[in-house]
Amino acid sequence: MNATAASLALAAALLSGCATVPPVDNATLVRQVTDTEKAFADTMARRDFAAFGRFLDDETVFYTGPAPLRGKAAVAAFWQRYYQGAKAPFSWTPDRVDVLQSGTLAHSSGPVHDPEGKLIGRFNSVWRLSAPGQWKIVFDSGEPVCNDEGANRP
Repeated sequence: MNATAASLALAAALLSGCATVPPVDNATLVRQVTDTEKAFADTMARRDFAAFGRFLDDETVFYTGPAPLRGKAAVAAFWQRYYQGAKAPFSWTPDRVDVLQSGTLAHSSGPVHDPEGKLIGRFNSVWRLSAPGQWKIVFDSGEPVCNDEGANRP
């Protein structure tokens, strides 16, 4: 092998090593999504509407109201009403988080409580990895619960 070919082979090997990102284990990804969902919920508690918008993917779809809200601008415009006033109208926290083995999509769900702490619903969210360690919400929905929710749950 001549010196030029050897130099090119070495450069290619070094560059490919730099471009390779070690895989992140699933438990780490679950923690990332759990922390992201909690930070997302905290925007409501802190009454920080601008921060709420930073968690939305440009293609986000929220099943809020009579028709799906499509896109970051539509979701933000609708949800702004929930950020008005000194007291949050509801709160949520994840109790289940799953991440695909590919590490690119995740699902979170959990209880929704009214300001007095009464369980009023459950949320379901789908998150997409937009950059290493950065998750954006792409789908979100909530469902009301009956007063005896959880009584027959496994």
